[in-house]
Amino acid sequence: MRRTTIAIDDDLAVALDAYMESVGAANRSEAIRDLVRRGLSARPEAPAGAHCFGVVSCAIDQSVRSLATRVPQGRLDRHDETVAVLSAPLDHTTSIDVMLMRGRVGDVSAYAEALFAERGVLHGSLCLIPVAEERHSHAHPTGTNHEHRHLRVLSGF
Repeated sequence: MRRTTIAIDDDLAVALDAYMESVGAANRSEAIRDLVRRGLSARPEAPAGAHCFGVVSCAIDQSVRSLATRVPQGRLDRHDETVAVLSAPLDHTTSIDVMLMRGRVGDVSAYAEALFAERGVLHGSLCLIPVAEERHSHAHPTGTNHEHRHLRVLSGF
């Protein structure tokens, strides 16, 4: 077994202790191992190349150094994947951000995981919606053919 040292803030330590007591964990290490296992098993198992929409949500502490500029810049860097963004203040320093992303599972997941790993980003969540891309061609009244694509939501990956 490997030994890993982590630092957590006081509020999270209190929550961890409460969790530890509620599940009967003997110590923090046991509780953290349980939470890590659960977190890893909850990750969506989808092929990295599959098409999807991803709903990325998190709380962002805007007072953390340069985070308020890095997060929007990260979305601009992915302008071809970013469909829509909602950001609403929760208190004097924290906002909730919800982003609708489009692309391949690997790209959307990588963006979300990198965002969640940022210091000052809390309560990150990713929901993936599988879609298939279909191309259709039809004629306009002018007689010219026009090709376009349709996305169809799938029941699973």
